[in-house]
Amino acid sequence: MKKSSQLHKAAAYTLVEIMLVLSIIVVLMSAGIYYLVGNLEVAKSTRVRSDIENLSTQLKVYQMQNLNFPTTAQGLKALVDPPTVPPKPRNWSKLLKAEALLDPWGGEYQYLRPGKHNPESFDLWSLGPNQTTDDKNIGNW
Repeated sequence: MKKSSQLHKAAAYTLVEIMLVLSIIVVLMSAGIYYLVGNLEVAKSTRVRSDIENLSTQLKVYQMQNLNFPTTAQGLKALVDPPTVPPKPRNWSKLLKAEALLDPWGGEYQYLRPGKHNPESFDLWSLGPNQTTDDKNIGNW
């Protein structure tokens, strides 16, 4: 009987061993999260550029259908809902879903017609991660 109790003790893990293994796992996961955080911001910036290309394309479709871009007052919402502010488009059709007007940080994409950077068409940009107008804005200029 003494042999089986000694065998049972040898097969069990001590609390110190379990805590050591859990500590190693936590350290490895923390390092992984630390490295992924930088990648997340890069992914969001890449998505903004892709979204701006998509929005620009849909604005050009709107222009082809209605002979003009939406005004600044109509904004990007003219791609989702019929504008209520003049000039009312002749051939309006829904081109996007409302969630397409939000950037990865939850802010709305900014639209200006005529643009300061593109006076013949429009400016389109995201306010970026801090949601303020500064040098971290991402746009079509």
